[in-house]
Amino acid sequence: MSVSRIILALGLVAAIGACAPQPEPAQSLPDDQIAAQVYRHDGPPSLTLYTMVNNSNGSGAHTSLMVNGSQRVIFDPAGSFRHPRIATKNDVVYGVTPVMEDTYTRFHARETFHVIVQQVEVPPEVAEDVLRRILVAGPVPRAQCALSTSSLLRDVPGLNGAIRTTWFPNQLAEQFGNLPGATTQRLYEYDDADRFKALESFDPDRVRASREAQEAAKAE
Repeated sequence: MSVSRIILALGLVAAIGACAPQPEPAQSLPDDQIAAQVYRHDGPPSLTLYTMVNNSNGSGAHTSLMVNGSQRVIFDPAGSFRHPRIATKNDVVYGVTPVMEDTYTRFHARETFHVIVQQVEVPPEVAEDVLRRILVAGPVPRAQCALSTSSLLRDVPGLNGAIRTTWFPNQLAEQFGNLPGATTQRLYEYDDADRFKALESFDPDRVRASREAQEAAKAE
């Protein structure tokens, strides 16, 4: 085997290991419970890519994608953001209010990892196309977070073939960042390295209040 192939193989193993969380119990809620958690955000149609990066060596650890269309959800392929009172089905997190989004990013950003947040506004039909793909994509096998996300975006009309299939979260982030109009920011937190402690303080009532406040504002 050539040196280049050895390096590629080692890199792939590292990516797979990084994007393989501890096994989580399956949480597939009934459709009526999912419907009750649907949240419609009043911001523009958009795609937001999250890339979790190891602070020690810069390697990509996880990829996920939020879409704001007729509802706002996070595609969290083979992810670990699971809680009995978070509406999740087939690797899709529903009811992504501003409070839920904040909880999600802070769950991943800690003293050992930071989160790259990249957003691009898209036409409504593009957001709906991506949303439809997300809703039928999961559940995703472990270690395939970047692969499943890049495959989902690869031939989306409106992205003009700018996203190529990749196993590597950092490569996907680089491609996404090159989309016209894409913005990039990095979220650093210095909480306990155990991200699950962030969910211990998860307050579903606060999330519900956030959703109700948003709906009341729209009705005014």
